[in-house]
Amino acid sequence: MLEKIEIQWLICFQAVYDKLSFKLAAEQLQLPMSNVSRHVALLERQLDVRLLERTTRRVTPTAAGKQLYQSITPLTQSMGQVLEEVSLFGDSLSGHLRIITPDLPFMADILADFCIKHPQIQLSCDTQLAPTEGLLDGFDLVLRFGRGPLEDSSWVAKEILRWQSCIVVAPELLERHPLPQSIHDLSKIPCITSVSVLQGMPWRFKQNQTVAVQSSYKVNSGQMAKAAALKGLGFAILPLHACELEIDNGFLVKVDCLVEPEDLVLHAMYSGGRYSQVKVRAFLEHLQLAIKQLDINEDKITK
Repeated sequence: MLEKIEIQWLICFQAVYDKLSFKLAAEQLQLPMSNVSRHVALLERQLDVRLLERTTRRVTPTAAGKQLYQSITPLTQSMGQVLEEVSLFGDSLSGHLRIITPDLPFMADILADFCIKHPQIQLSCDTQLAPTEGLLDGFDLVLRFGRGPLEDSSWVAKEILRWQSCIVVAPELLERHPLPQSIHDLSKIPCITSVSVLQGMPWRFKQNQTVAVQSSYKVNSGQMAKAAALKGLGFAILPLHACELEIDNGFLVKVDCLVEPEDLVLHAMYSGGRYSQVKVRAFLEHLQLAIKQLDINEDKITK
C-alpha cells in the first residue's frame, strides 16, 4: 500500500485538515487549489475511503480522516526534521526564518553574516522590544529582554546574554533626594522606568523582591534612560557595563540598596509546541558563537 501513496498527497491532506479549507491549504503550500484538491482525491481513491466531507461552505474530517491525520502527523514532522538535519551536511540550509529582536547594534552584522553563510535562507526580521503574545505565533524566534523569572509560556527560552545591573543617579539629584538606604526608599523618589518592557513597574530585585516606584519619565531604551539619569531626571537601573565610565568619572553615583537589581537578560524564545526547526537551531548556534567573539563591555552591545 505504502508504495502506491505519494508523500505530496499526505502533505496536502494534512494542510486541508489543519485549515479546514482547500483555499487556505493551497495558500500555505503555495500550490494551485486544483492541485491540492486533486492530491486529496487521489489519496482517498487509493485508500478507498472518504477522508474529508466537502460542502460549499466548509470542510469536515471524517472518522477515517481524523485517524489518518493523528497517525501520520508525528511521522511527517519527524521526517521533516530528519531531512533538515541531513541538509546541514551540505550547504543547503534553506527556508523562511522569521525573527523578532530588539534593535541591538551588534545584531545587524550577526543577521547579515548568517544570511551570507546560508544564501538560501529568506529572512524576515521585525525589531520590537515587547512583542505581544499573539504576535509571536507568526515568528520562528523571538529575542527579548527580561529581569527575574519569565512568565509561563509554551515557548522554550534560552539565555543568550546576561548583564549585571545597578541603580544610578546624577549627583545633582542627590541634592534634592538623599541616597536610599533600602530598596523600599525608592518608592518615595523619582525613577526612570520603561513604557512596556521588563514589566515596567515594579522594579525587580534579587531575592525575589519588588518595589513599586514613581515615574514620570518612561522610555523603552537603555540609552535614553541613561541620558535622562545623567540629566538628573530620576534614579535608573542600568547594565553596569553601560555606565561604568560615568560612575568612574563622577557623572553618576552607584546606589547601594543592600539588594541588587535583577540582571538584565536577553532570551531567545522559540516554539515548544512543534519540533525545533533546524534553521532556528542553526541561527542560535551562529548567534552564540558570534557573541562569544564580541567584547560584551563595548558600547556596540549596549541596549
